[in-house]
Amino acid sequence: MRSTQIRRTFTDFFTSRGHHQVPSSPLVPDDPTLLLANAGMNQFKPYFLGETTPPFPRATSIQKCARTSDIDNVGRTNRHATFFEMMGNFSFGDYFKEDAIAFAWELLTEGYGLEKEKLWITVFEGDDEAEHLWRRIGVPASRIQRLGMEDNYWSMGVPGPCGPCSEVNYDRGAAFGKEGGPAIDGERYVEVWNLVFMQFQRGEGDKKGNFPVLGELARKGVDTGLGLDRLAAILQDAQNVCTTDLLLPTFHTVQDLAGREAPSDGEEKVSFQVVTEHARSIAFLVADGVLPAKDGRGYILRRLMRRAVRHARLLGIDSPVLPAATASVISNLGSVWPELTAQATLIEQVVTAEEESFTRTLTQGTRLLDAAIHRTQGIGSAALPGETAFELADTYGFPLELTVEAARDAGLTVDEDRFATLLDEQKKRAKAGGKAKTTEALKKRDTYRELAAALPPAEFLGYEHLITEATVTGLIADGAVATTAQAGAEVELVLDRSPFYAEAGGQIGDTGTLTLSNGARLQITDTRYGLEGFRIHNARVLEGELQTGTSGEAVVDAERRAGLMRSHSATHILHAVVMATLGDHARQQGSLVEPDRLRFDFAHFTALAPDQLSQIEQAVNSHVLDDPAVHAWHADRAEAEAAGAIALFGEKYGERVRIVDIGDFSRELCGGTHVAHGSQVGAFRLLTESSIGSNLRRVEALTGHSTLTHLDTERRLLRELSTLLGTRPQDAPHALRKRLEALADAQTQLTRQRAAELRSRADQLAHASAAAGTGRILVQKVTGVTPDELRQLTSETLAHLPAGPSIVVLALEHGGKALLASAVSPDLLDRGIQAAQVITRAAKAVGGGGGGTGALASAGGRRPEHLDQALTAAGQDAAGLLSNR
Repeated sequence: MRSTQIRRTFTDFFTSRGHHQVPSSPLVPDDPTLLLANAGMNQFKPYFLGETTPPFPRATSIQKCARTSDIDNVGRTNRHATFFEMMGNFSFGDYFKEDAIAFAWELLTEGYGLEKEKLWITVFEGDDEAEHLWRRIGVPASRIQRLGMEDNYWSMGVPGPCGPCSEVNYDRGAAFGKEGGPAIDGERYVEVWNLVFMQFQRGEGDKKGNFPVLGELARKGVDTGLGLDRLAAILQDAQNVCTTDLLLPTFHTVQDLAGREAPSDGEEKVSFQVVTEHARSIAFLVADGVLPAKDGRGYILRRLMRRAVRHARLLGIDSPVLPAATASVISNLGSVWPELTAQATLIEQVVTAEEESFTRTLTQGTRLLDAAIHRTQGIGSAALPGETAFELADTYGFPLELTVEAARDAGLTVDEDRFATLLDEQKKRAKAGGKAKTTEALKKRDTYRELAAALPPAEFLGYEHLITEATVTGLIADGAVATTAQAGAEVELVLDRSPFYAEAGGQIGDTGTLTLSNGARLQITDTRYGLEGFRIHNARVLEGELQTGTSGEAVVDAERRAGLMRSHSATHILHAVVMATLGDHARQQGSLVEPDRLRFDFAHFTALAPDQLSQIEQAVNSHVLDDPAVHAWHADRAEAEAAGAIALFGEKYGERVRIVDIGDFSRELCGGTHVAHGSQVGAFRLLTESSIGSNLRRVEALTGHSTLTHLDTERRLLRELSTLLGTRPQDAPHALRKRLEALADAQTQLTRQRAAELRSRADQLAHASAAAGTGRILVQKVTGVTPDELRQLTSETLAHLPAGPSIVVLALEHGGKALLASAVSPDLLDRGIQAAQVITRAAKAVGGGGGGTGALASAGGRRPEHLDQALTAAGQDAAGLLSNR
């Protein structure tokens, strides 16, 4: 049965039994606790946690998953993979154990035709009910095994739903391992389906992972996962996941690149499977917008890429492997997962660039690592020093995991404890400068907590109002909670009702004024969150006495706020345009929204070409001129996601979220302030584009008045330039180009003329040389040349001397410094006399040093008054070198 039929059979089975078919979520989850989707239930977490009411009582999905916890087992077992499709059925307070077990048994034995006598069951050691249900359905007690918490109990690791699991395992026969059931051998008895019964409510756990079970859930749930790879291996009688139809074309591609078939065992077999399996993971991750990076999910991708390339090199594949391997993944699975085909060009570009970069690192690192391994083996040690691993990682960018793998292949371990110590020491050194700041920040946070605990929640009115009545409910002065502050004091305020937007989502905080009823007047200099949801107003008391409990009028700086709104709306438009231009991977990674100015960071792997930047700028302005409506609305998070709202990774969202729509092309979760119509953004102008890290780009732009000011400045500069060139503004580039070409021609002529002058002067100097034995020496102070020309003149003078042993030393006083240059003839060089030897003492005489090897050397010092003394020393040394030879 091919994988397409396996999927279809699964989906048809459950949809015919009332399950709502839910498409796979992306591998990049909208969940700040996860880097990558690693289970079918990830997208249903809000339902299981009771945060959201599910729109259907039962569901089924085939979820893309990435999991690297078992990455070292890939290729070493027949079943492990870093990417897999998890087929699942879910019940949200609908059916429970009896139906879940019956569904699994029926589908496996009747839908897929698995032999009943080859199915083994594991249940949680305390779950009598599950064992009873399996025995009632026809599984004998001899093929049911009870396992403990580690194997057959599930929880999310935090207080919430938990419960026992029951796993269905298939016996692949004696060729795959020893008998005794899944408790004995997981290779022979392959887990294919895990049924999780969310039955209980757990409490807070301790450091050892133990937690109390608080009681049964009122609404019990079911979460199951059937691995497509493992089931396909069984149904297709494949030796391992790489020889199923899911990966076999890619496996063949790797064999073609290696020029031979993969062996049935040994380290080469591991390498063939690692390259094959990782290629699939890489293709799917890039297709879902992940790009290589130094940390986070980008580092997971980079690690997969580097492992695949390294194993390809172990197979003797020296040509690029990832482009061809990922292309075969796209060809094979693109019809099922269209995002692969849609992002094929991006995948090729990313893997090609990353492999080229890592190949350079790998070549240098492998050479150094091999030498270190040989040294370690030579002294009879069993462990590679942690210092070696740290140097490879810190200096050469060679990953620790690759060092560990290579050492293991050579029969060695790595002193990872020492590596960790060195890494920790490095981090401590880096953090030493910020320790005082950290201590101060923690102290301030404690003060905020103290104040927040004593105050009722505050109300934010700034979306609709820029002027409100407000009461000062809290005050911090000199780092402590206070009740009063005098004129001139810098303080932090809490208001019961505030129109001031606190910095969040890239938008900086509002400023303005606060005028109180007792005559006190304050300037609000910033607004931010001291704690989550706890709005702090930084202020300066301009006059009067500030007292808590006093009311007054809070006024936002309206002009500044308008500039912020223009920039924030422009940022949303820019985000949509960048993604439309470069691809869905180019998502926002950070932003800074200031009045009429913005900075936007996004994921991309190459610099943008000038025509791309022009295209983006034009598209943003086009949207602005279309004057789209800007509409903010609220919804449950699940509803917003279903409506296509973009959530930014790392941002924390509540269950109730605010969505900002701009026309029909932009929809983002956002709590910021925006214009009412797109045209209010005004003119938009891109200023710069640059790299800020691996696969991260940054653009800076202007909006509104800043754009107009910038354009006016450019216009005045162009007018001034055209006046200086004596031409019209539209002809200025052509006129300037002609002037520059003429200047370049003149510079070339001057260079040629100067070279001729130096040759003539060299000839004159050569005539002043003195005989010394069988050779000639010239030691002389010169003027009228630059430091660069001094070396050229020295070399040129030597060339004008007669054939035979010759030494030239010239000196120059320039800019308050003494400069020396020396040259020796080739025959002296052949005898071992270096030019630097001639001016070593001379350099010390002028208080400096020199450098250079071979026929030409230079030196300098800060004591030009000793230049004559230096030349005397150089002359003596030159004569001595000639006479000694």
